[in-house]
Amino acid sequence: MRIGIIGTGAIGGTIAALLDRAGHQVSVTARGEGLAAIAEHGLRFDGAWGEHVATVTASETLVATPDLAFVCTKAQDASAALRENAEHLRGITVVIVQNGLEALEVAAGILPDAELVGALALYASQYVEPGHVTVTATGSTYLGAGAGEPSDAARSAAGILGQVMPAFATPNFLGAQWTKLVVNMVNAMPALTGLSVQQTIADRRLSRVVTASMRETTRIGFASGVRYATLQGLSNPLLRVFSALPLWAARSLPTLMARRMGSVPNLGSTLQSRRRGRTTEIDYLNGAVVRAAAAIGRPAPVNAAIVEAMQGLEPTGEFLTPEQGGALPVR
Repeated sequence: MRIGIIGTGAIGGTIAALLDRAGHQVSVTARGEGLAAIAEHGLRFDGAWGEHVATVTASETLVATPDLAFVCTKAQDASAALRENAEHLRGITVVIVQNGLEALEVAAGILPDAELVGALALYASQYVEPGHVTVTATGSTYLGAGAGEPSDAARSAAGILGQVMPAFATPNFLGAQWTKLVVNMVNAMPALTGLSVQQTIADRRLSRVVTASMRETTRIGFASGVRYATLQGLSNPLLRVFSALPLWAARSLPTLMARRMGSVPNLGSTLQSRRRGRTTEIDYLNGAVVRAAAAIGRPAPVNAAIVEAMQGLEPTGEFLTPEQGGALPVR
């Protein structure tokens, strides 16, 4: 099958390398040093799912229409990437692999005649250097759209992706997006401090803020009428209990998540963006919580403070100390 991958970072690189290894005809988009490295050396892949050097067609934009496309850019880059590649995405199934809540709505405004499917990648991969990605922790990918049953397009795309990694078409994809958003609340503190996810959760000062942002997110979701999907050990009943816990008791949830990550430092996608000098997706993670809260007339002070702190740091390239990070307001 001819498969296009738009955005060859950690997630896109993983999907591209695995599908190439399975024998599919893979074309990828990349820029700058990443494009040059793939063109010269191939796409290097290693880690928990084995090693492979993928010989893929690489260019700044797609040069032909694939049978199936995966959009794996950061959320803040998705709109531009979709517009640049729209000519070769019309009328086909396009899988949007992104964090946050708004990816499918953005894509629908640009590709009204494409069959759009959302996807949540729950494995951990890192962009080691241009043209080189590694998987640090295995996990599943869930595909779907909205709060109902998965479409035939979602089931078909899950079947293709399921050839190379655990992949499932899931009902209540909206609930899955919200569960993943709760999980993604661990990403901000590493990007603020430069520490790994495990280090930030092990620090009592920082873990208080992480826990508060997760609990606030969970509460906003429930107040918005969300029924959380079961992902990564989280479920609607468990999150209902978590949302009601005092902060000291709620810390047990991120602590358990950190233990499940193992000993390999998990940097989180937001810190990886900062290390590459890229704008982060903070507006589509913590910022999504702030917008969802505003839509129901509620505040989200913890997540708002995190967004404000990140926006202040991004232009400087600096990081907060653990003392400074732990001083962010929680309640």
